[in-house]
Amino acid sequence: METKTPVHNLFSTTNHTQRSHLYYQITVLLLTFSAYASFHASRKPPSIVKSVLGPPETHNSDGWAPFDGKQGTHRLGELDLAFLSAYSIGMYFSGNIADRIDLRLFLTFGMLGSGVFTIVFGLGYWLNVHKLWFFMVVQIVSGVFQSIGWPCVVSVVGNWFGKSSKRGLIMGIWNSHTSVGNIIGSVVASSVLEFGWGWSFVLPGFFIIFVGVLVFLFLVVSPDDAGFESVGMEIELDSQGEDVEGLEEVEREEDEVGLIQSESLDSTAAIGFLEAWRLPGVAPYAFCLFFSKLVAYTFLYWLPFYIRHTEVAGVRVSHKTAGILSTIFDIGGVVGGVSAGYISDRIDARAVTSITFLLFSIPALILYRVYGSISMYTNVGLMLLSGLFVNGPYSLITTAVAADLGTQSVIKGNSRALATVTAIIDGTGSVGAALGPLLTGYISSRGWNSVFVMLILAIFLAGLFLIQLAKAEIYSKMNNGKWFWQNTTTQ
Repeated sequence: METKTPVHNLFSTTNHTQRSHLYYQITVLLLTFSAYASFHASRKPPSIVKSVLGPPETHNSDGWAPFDGKQGTHRLGELDLAFLSAYSIGMYFSGNIADRIDLRLFLTFGMLGSGVFTIVFGLGYWLNVHKLWFFMVVQIVSGVFQSIGWPCVVSVVGNWFGKSSKRGLIMGIWNSHTSVGNIIGSVVASSVLEFGWGWSFVLPGFFIIFVGVLVFLFLVVSPDDAGFESVGMEIELDSQGEDVEGLEEVEREEDEVGLIQSESLDSTAAIGFLEAWRLPGVAPYAFCLFFSKLVAYTFLYWLPFYIRHTEVAGVRVSHKTAGILSTIFDIGGVVGGVSAGYISDRIDARAVTSITFLLFSIPALILYRVYGSISMYTNVGLMLLSGLFVNGPYSLITTAVAADLGTQSVIKGNSRALATVTAIIDGTGSVGAALGPLLTGYISSRGWNSVFVMLILAIFLAGLFLIQLAKAEIYSKMNNGKWFWQNTTTQ
């Protein structure tokens, strides 16, 4: 059934050309990019205001009860846990729901709800609220609304672009919305922090509401709704026709890894939650993302606080400078996401690419901790490098890998499995994302070296879950005489 947008109903046309199809694709990319950037912009304020809410550094500075006591960092970590736990649990349900209802309306609902409760958190400043339960409840409800966003935007992009040899690069560029949103949220929240921390929540809240209105008015969720042939059907025909040899190679690779094959599914019926877990590759990547996202979200929620409380060249920077400086990590994340997508396309090996980035992120974090305080230049350079390697596999797994697994051949062209698979992978990752900031709130009171040890251990465990998949990719290349460097010259 077609679900046209209000604007599409006003200006609908019966003459669809190839150019108009490209127009829709560009519009979808821009709208979904803006939508998820606004989600992340509205998540960023808690990390920016931590140094203001938390325990005062001197007797002349003020915190904000109930976060200003000796256990202040613990309370701040628990606040992150409340949001991210609700987010991760909600992700499992929202992905399944998204496969069954109008994605445009569901996404709009999530964006408006997220905006409202981001603003409500900020109102605590003017209402002089000092009750922990208030902030906890607001963060829990906000987490539920935020969980709606990711399954929806990935499904919409999957509907319009299907499978492509450049999927990793396209999704890597598109997934920079995460870092762009973090940058926007950091700059906006830091810029108005001096006027009162409430403004750091109110402005991002109104921003996501505004973008949500644009999504409601303009987003067309699938080619069918615009009168074009479904990309999902093209995937099904290709997998049954020209790509038979590729199917056999994939099946042999899955047998070597020992993954469970799923039963044939109807191409229009929504896939079940447990069935999605049984799909080849879903579980290993989900658990890898658990630890990878633990690291990424620890930086997301605690990096400005760390910068504020760590001397750079013997000087401590201001709250505003710490917030803006933390955006360097996200700039590195943009480069890392695009690079990981491009490399994985060229060598046709997602797991190998992910493990390589994970391995390089370990020395990058050690260098940042040891030498980042020498000067502002080394701090910026090493923070950029850390963001590149930490966010590379995180970006790749949540986009191209999730899209690959949600449209793989064993699903028999099921066009409604993508949101569920995406929700499982990102939902599992979000459990780790909830755990990382919470542990940091407790461990940081013992010293930041302990926090970095935790992050390095998490990266090591993330890589372990992909070893079997990486071995399968390498064996497949060797058996078919397709070495990685040969791939790069033939594509």
